[in-house]
Amino acid sequence: MKKIAYLCSQVTTPGAPNRRDDAFEHDLTMEALRPEFQKRDMMIAEVCWDQPDVEWQAFGAAIIGTTWDYSDRAELFLETLKQIESRTRLFNSSAMVRWNSDKRYLKELAKNGAKLIPTQWIETPTESSVREAFDVLQCDDLVVKRQVGAGAAGQYRLQRGDPVPFLDRAMMAQPFFPSIQTEGELSLIYVDGQFCHALIKRAVSGDYRIQSSYGGTEQAIEASAEDLASASSVLGSLEEMPLYARVDMLRAETGELYLMELEVIEPYLYPLEGPELGSRMAAAVERRLS
Repeated sequence: MKKIAYLCSQVTTPGAPNRRDDAFEHDLTMEALRPEFQKRDMMIAEVCWDQPDVEWQAFGAAIIGTTWDYSDRAELFLETLKQIESRTRLFNSSAMVRWNSDKRYLKELAKNGAKLIPTQWIETPTESSVREAFDVLQCDDLVVKRQVGAGAAGQYRLQRGDPVPFLDRAMMAQPFFPSIQTEGELSLIYVDGQFCHALIKRAVSGDYRIQSSYGGTEQAIEASAEDLASASSVLGSLEEMPLYARVDMLRAETGELYLMELEVIEPYLYPLEGPELGSRMAAAVERRLS
C-alpha cells in the first residue's frame, strides 16, 4: 500500500495540547479522505510539516493539508516544502505555494482577466497611508488585511474616521462589500481542474468574518452557470493546474462576482458540503502518480 503524507501542523494534530478551535475541520477532512484513499491502495499518514528527520522519500506523495501555522514562519515553511519536493511528489507544488503565499498574486490574476475587488496595496502602513486608501478606493468602509496571512488574523474593518491600529507589515485595503453580511461568501471547490462543489459561508449576526473560529457557518448550494463560469475562468488562467483549489468570491451590488482569494496552499475544502471530495481527491492523486 502506497503511503501518502498529509501535511498538518502542531496546532491541528489530534491530541495536541494547544489544538486550534477549528481543528475539527482537520478531523472531518481525514474522515473524508482516508477510506477513499484506502480503496485505491493508498494510506494517508498525518505528518507535521515542521517535524524533523522525516524520511519523505518513503512517501509516494505529500499533500499540503492543515498547515495552518505557516504564515507565522512563512519562509521556513516554503523552504521546507522545497526539501519535501526534492524527495517526493508535492501537491500543490512549492512554486505554486510560494506564488500564492503573498496576496500580490491577485495582481497577476487581474491582468489575466479576473474581476478583482478594488485594492490599495500598502507596502509600508502608516496612519496617513491607511486613511488615504479611503479616498483612493472612494469608500467610507474598508477591510485592511495582511498581504501574507491566513484566516482573519491581523485583519481590521475600518470606517472613515476610525482610529488606525498599529500595522507592522505590508497590508492591502479593499472596500467592504455588504453582501458578506447578507448573501455571504461564495466558495467553489475544484479538484484537478474539475468543479467539485460549492457553498456559501456566512458570518454570525453583527460580524463579517466567515471562518468557523468566529462562529461562521456553511451551506451547500448549487452554483449558477454564471457563477461557475466566473470561478472557472480564474482557475483556467493558471499556467499550472493545482491538485486542489478553492475560489472565494463576493457579489457586488451589480450582481457580478468579484474574486477575494484563490486558495491553493492549505484551504479547508468543506467535505461535509461536498461528499464527493474524498473520492475525487483519491482518484486525482492516483492519476498523478500513475
